Amino acid sequence: MRKIFNYFLSGFLVVAPISITVYILFAVLSWLDNTFELKWNEQHIPGLGLLLVMGMVTAVGFIAKSFMVRPFLILAERVLHRTPLVSIIYSSIKDLFDAFVGDNQKFNQPVLVRLNAADQCYKMGFVTQPSMTAIHRPALMAVYFPHSYNFSGELLLVPQENVSLLDLPSSEVMKFIVSGGVSKL
Repeated sequence: MRKIFNYFLSGFLVVAPISITVYILFAVLSWLDNTFELKWNEQHIPGLGLLLVMGMVTAVGFIAKSFMVRPFLILAERVLHRTPLVSIIYSSIKDLFDAFVGDNQKFNQPVLVRLNAADQCYKMGFVTQPSMTAIHRPALMAVYFPHSYNFSGELLLVPQENVSLLDLPSSEVMKFIVSGGVSKL
């Protein structure tokens, strides 16, 4: 009986990731097709919604690179940066996307960090700021440690004598934390 259970478990470990991946891809493609509800000669063509979205995003990218549209994009970005609450969300998301894609990639310097001198424990991460002079700690660097399979952070309880107050606006610190240290302080 134990051998059969091990076979089942092995099969599950092979079938589950493949099935879930196929299901997610199918659900996304179906959602795109249903969103745009495109038909050709009264026949539904699977994948046409995806092609339309890819074409629209490419067209927006082409138009955005135009020298005539650039001033309008800069103006719109300034408005987004000056709008309360919207500015925190927009700038954090933009900085995060810029960190992975584009000219200002930030997650391109992986590091191995020794957690403390007593143990031989290490953690892998990415340098997001080589120096923390903005908070008067030039000897420190910002290292982002993403969690595996999760969008979360860590909560540590520390003695009060280990805490230093920062003389910075809390919205800027929040943006810095939410962006994984990519935003400037």
